[in-house]
Amino acid sequence: MATPARAPDLSEAERKRLRELGLAVIRTEANAVSALANRIGEDFTHACELMLACEGRIVVFGMGKSGHIGGKIAATLASTGSPAFFVHPGEAGHGDLGMVMPDDVVIALSNSGETAEIRTLVPLLKRQGIPLIALTGRPNSSLAEAATVHIDVGVAEEACPLGLAPTSSTTATLVMGDALAVALLEARGFSAEDFAMSHPGGTLGRRLLLRVTDIMHSGDQIPSVQEDTPLSGALLEMSRKGLGMTTVVTASGKLCGLFTDGDLRRTLDRPIDIHTTAIRDVMTHNGRTIRDDQLAAEALNIMEEMKINALPVINRDGLLTGAINMHDLLRAGVI
Repeated sequence: MATPARAPDLSEAERKRLRELGLAVIRTEANAVSALANRIGEDFTHACELMLACEGRIVVFGMGKSGHIGGKIAATLASTGSPAFFVHPGEAGHGDLGMVMPDDVVIALSNSGETAEIRTLVPLLKRQGIPLIALTGRPNSSLAEAATVHIDVGVAEEACPLGLAPTSSTTATLVMGDALAVALLEARGFSAEDFAMSHPGGTLGRRLLLRVTDIMHSGDQIPSVQEDTPLSGALLEMSRKGLGMTTVVTASGKLCGLFTDGDLRRTLDRPIDIHTTAIRDVMTHNGRTIRDDQLAAEALNIMEEMKINALPVINRDGLLTGAINMHDLLRAGVI
């Protein structure tokens, strides 16, 4: 069995130096991002206009570290209402360029603006009349000059002390990509519900998409008694349905009250006969309810605010249609 690697024993001076290097990187990259504020001008607006007018998809190119940033930019665009995908420029030169259609818009990332694999594709993109948005660190580069619109993402220095590893430059490019994506999101009127539609598997999607009617107990599963039912009968209904409460309805089916475990504890402190006392005499009148068309997340908010574990569900006419409790929300992943 291999011996676990042992961390070297560093002196306090060496430990301090590591912290200083980390802070220097953060400051350098923060300065690079701050400098981008001066680049949000007509070129940025023109790039947004091209993408808003795009009837196809936004295709992002990038080699090496720029490729990793390009994949993230494409994913952010796609999840915020602008259909997009990433294509590796090397693969594009060997057949994958067929994925790019005349109705598309291309975003090309290259810090130097001279990436050979991307430059090879430019004449073919121009021949098809495909708009090219270039994000480079050199406004006078070949790619910048060939582009329909160029956005300068140049940085004063890389955070790498050798000035070689892409650090500040990739961070600046990523931030500019986020700026483009969010500007488009706002311009398209992209809503929180739209966002949830593209994220149905996540917690956020469930919170924004699930309605009370999707997870509530309905039909015979609803604990329900009429208002003249003896307290003993209400307790049997609560036991059978297992939601920690029962609703109380009128003869016409309209909700008129609620009896919960908490109500039971308070009732047992009083000298009453559970066989002769009607539930209407001990129930909670005008208790909190939720409509069946509201978000499940709203039910959670009410329960947490009121410190209760269940809610009756009504429709727009005030008629009882279901019941929901904290366990339902937990199973549905809303919590």
